[in-house]
Amino acid sequence: MSHISDLLRNHGVDLSWQEGLYQDLHEHPELSGFESETSRTILSQLERFDCEVISPVGGYGVIAIFRNGDHEKYPVALMRADFDGLPVKETTGVPWASTRMRPLDGTNVPVMHACGHDMHTTALLGACALLDERRDAWQGTFIALFQPSEENARGANAMVSDGLAQKIPRPDVCFSQHVVPGPAGAVMSRPGAALAACDSINIRIRGRSAHGSMPHNSIDPTYVAAMIVVRLQGIVGREVSPEEFAVISVGTLSSGNSNNTIPSEARLVLNCRFYNDKVKKRVYRAIERVVKGECMASGIEHEPVIEYFAHGELTDNDVEVFAKVRPVFDEVFGPQSVTSDRWTASEDFPNIPLALNSPYLYWTIGATPAGDWARAVAADRVAQDIPANHMGDFLPDFVPTVASATTAAAAAVLTYLGVPSHQKS
Repeated sequence: MSHISDLLRNHGVDLSWQEGLYQDLHEHPELSGFESETSRTILSQLERFDCEVISPVGGYGVIAIFRNGDHEKYPVALMRADFDGLPVKETTGVPWASTRMRPLDGTNVPVMHACGHDMHTTALLGACALLDERRDAWQGTFIALFQPSEENARGANAMVSDGLAQKIPRPDVCFSQHVVPGPAGAVMSRPGAALAACDSINIRIRGRSAHGSMPHNSIDPTYVAAMIVVRLQGIVGREVSPEEFAVISVGTLSSGNSNNTIPSEARLVLNCRFYNDKVKKRVYRAIERVVKGECMASGIEHEPVIEYFAHGELTDNDVEVFAKVRPVFDEVFGPQSVTSDRWTASEDFPNIPLALNSPYLYWTIGATPAGDWARAVAADRVAQDIPANHMGDFLPDFVPTVASATTAAAAAVLTYLGVPSHQKS
């Protein structure tokens, strides 16, 4: 391992260009599915490296394949970065803040890199530069995969559907990372469940409309929907073990358009999250039972419509990959390599290694100025004082964050490719 830490401390590669690239990406974010300009920027950066570039893949996706030895003989490692922005108004006040407005669903909305995907892209391009210039330190195949449309959970599957498995050598391992609130530069990893599985559920209840003065002539779907909301929390509180994790959030409850009419239909949209697929299946059975039971109890004459969408796979880190990479992180980052808490957010990254039949590891990088983080922790005010992903004031502390993200990406890849004697069995 020491050869990896020695290399990464003294690699001699000029990465000063990363700051300008990051600021350019941050100032010019693009919404999911519309990332043409960002894709062109990535392609222009890749022109200076000795790699095979494949684009477009799954919309605006870009793949760069760095070969340094026969992939049949030596390992193949894939590192992924996402690059779409969000419909969020930026409030950071930095000179390179985004002021973009873009059409979405019939209206102009502000656009911002409020989740840190600009940092992910900058770091992966930095890892590309490092591995391209220091080919003396590794053998095998390194695949840099730049993925669009993560925020709408469509990009990974779009790349898979566009023949990803046929376009690249099958990776022996896949990696990805994400910046999060935490002391800037900390590299946080864990085996097993790291991010939650999620689904959204659209529920439509068809009742019978009547004038508000004659409620007895109606079958009130609003009342049924309200009872369902109450009962849903009972599922988590009374049907899920306190040792397990489950969330059912009602994001939308809509019915009616006037003050004196009982409507004919009500709609609920739920978002659910889990770390365990068995718990997930049990909760979904309970949700359907509650919805159908409340409809029956109120005399609803039509079967409720229950539709699942926006599925997110459980991010479940391979134990053996973690056991191999974590000691390298510990040696390279010292006390900044720590064990992460599980994150209740969700990702579409696992769809890529699952489709490629490859084990994977996903970790997080702290992005909060260290002093701000320490003060917030001491005052027990992290939730109140620390900007988080998807907030208008979320802005990674650039120098320590990009350094750790770039180094972590290279370290993970070099764990598999960095020793010439490491041949495939």
